[in-house]
Amino acid sequence: MEKFASVAALLLLLSFPVAFSGHDYGQALSKSLLFFEAQRSGVLPRNQRVTWRSHSGLTDGKSSGVNLVGGYYDAGDNVKFGLPMAFTVTMMAWSVIEYGNQLAANGELGHSIDAIKWGTDYFIKAHPEPNVLYGEVGDGNTDHYCWQRPEEMTTDRKAYRIDPSNPGSDLAGETAAAMAAASIVFRRSNPAYSRLLLTHAYQLFDFADKYRGKYDSSITVARKYYGSVSGYNDELLWAAAWLYQASNNQFYLDYLGRNGDSMGGTGWSMTEFGWDVKYAGVQTLVAKFLMQGKGGRHTAVFQKFQQKADFFMCSLLGKGSRNIQKTPGGLIFRQRWNNMQFVTSASFLTTVYSDYLTSSRSNLRCSAGNVAPSQLLSFAKSQVDYILGDNPRATSYMVGYGNNFPQRVHHRGSSIVSYKVDRSFVTCRGGYATWFSRKGSDPNLLTGAIVGGPDAYDNFADRRDNYEQTEPATYNNAPLLGVLARLSSGHSGYSQLLPAVPAPVVVRRPMPIRKPRVTSPVRASGPVAIVQKMTGSWVSKGRTYYRYSTTVINKSPRALKSLNLSIKNLYGPIWGLSRSGNSFGLPSWMHSLQSGKSLEFVYIHSTTPANVAVSSYTLA
Repeated sequence: MEKFASVAALLLLLSFPVAFSGHDYGQALSKSLLFFEAQRSGVLPRNQRVTWRSHSGLTDGKSSGVNLVGGYYDAGDNVKFGLPMAFTVTMMAWSVIEYGNQLAANGELGHSIDAIKWGTDYFIKAHPEPNVLYGEVGDGNTDHYCWQRPEEMTTDRKAYRIDPSNPGSDLAGETAAAMAAASIVFRRSNPAYSRLLLTHAYQLFDFADKYRGKYDSSITVARKYYGSVSGYNDELLWAAAWLYQASNNQFYLDYLGRNGDSMGGTGWSMTEFGWDVKYAGVQTLVAKFLMQGKGGRHTAVFQKFQQKADFFMCSLLGKGSRNIQKTPGGLIFRQRWNNMQFVTSASFLTTVYSDYLTSSRSNLRCSAGNVAPSQLLSFAKSQVDYILGDNPRATSYMVGYGNNFPQRVHHRGSSIVSYKVDRSFVTCRGGYATWFSRKGSDPNLLTGAIVGGPDAYDNFADRRDNYEQTEPATYNNAPLLGVLARLSSGHSGYSQLLPAVPAPVVVRRPMPIRKPRVTSPVRASGPVAIVQKMTGSWVSKGRTYYRYSTTVINKSPRALKSLNLSIKNLYGPIWGLSRSGNSFGLPSWMHSLQSGKSLEFVYIHSTTPANVAVSSYTLA
């Protein structure tokens, strides 16, 4: 990643269009998820939707004797940086945890889970031993010297790692947070995978806590691009908070209580949140624990965490003692280079905090007075609307959304003709001469990418060499998933102090619980049989929820290459299948279903079983 007067403001504001039409947040959500597919490294799956991309980085890790194929390129280059990648996965997982139902209602829960798993599969490879973690493949210096497609890059692909002799508590801590958060996402749909992720998270936290040090002192090539300015204390607290959420283990809650003061969790008054500085995120999570009544003997310390969370929220609204700068058009502004990363991450925190406060029937306490939680959600909406085009330039900063969006994105893959269209070799420096310097639009549309955005005065130059404003990044998009899902579902009731999928609760009086019912099979189409059973039920707020397990069996002597299922009367989230519109298919990681084998998917809703049927299939 490359980074190197009141009257005028009033006139600029008066130049806004008189009225803005409403935005299609569901469409923006769908497009934002496509960007992650464009950033994939490794062997692309058969259901890859960004078809101008192809396989890349197929020898990553080989020189170090480890398989590091996969993961994500962070931005417009071809380097895999571990710290921002882990933060990206953590924020995607947090989006699913809080707004899984809303993602499902938009038909995007499956794609969100696939995006998370693409990252966690890589992290499993990158963590081959309890105290070893590979944190980077490639380096920015040699990579930025060249302008090549990832499918044919000739740059050095050296792998860099941390270990007890070369520690990196910030990198290991953030990766532990990502694995812990993702384990919650997969808890019901893939319990074995969830347990594996949690095991890695435990080990990574222990590694980070025991062998302390900044990762960019060990992986020095990262310092210029993703230097750890905040140090590692914020990541240790962040990881502990996520491990507590994932495991309900009192040890991690005690860790937050014991170390909140000494590690800065209760001391830092933040005005930013992102891949480097996690304090505002930790403070938001701990405030949630407090609202859930989990403070216990740490209540006094946790109240200080919450006061700092309140400070962050108030500063965004302009109602605090130290407020965040905004452009004349109303966008929060932190820095010239990729300012949008702070916009999307802050918008996510205000969204969840609004719902936390609403769920606990509380107001936000600011120095300017009490503020209704709805104002936080309105703030997040204002920032998202700005991104999508409600700004002085009437420019959408999401590629492919609206009619006026960036056409010359600082991105190697999108700016060079697709490898599938023209396999003529693009040389290291020749790419700059032929493709980087082009004045025309990108040959490949980088759909859904959130670029760096405008300057402090709402100015923006759509030039490929303007990397501060036109380069996208995965961590720009990740927090936006939850915000877009929330905004697309309107303002109806939320209880974010409960999981997005209601968890089992203790019932103090006898309640009629249905016995598991098996229909064997509920549908059969040729060689494909489907068996459903209800495997659990619980009561939350007077409503009974049911967990259904559905098994698809291949009874043919041949492998099942493709499968399309029709699922009707489904009123809740579903896990274990890929989804395209109203059709469901094999999960992205499963290329075929072998003869005699089966796959399981699960869903939860508050009524009788959904109607599952086979629409079509293909045999090998």
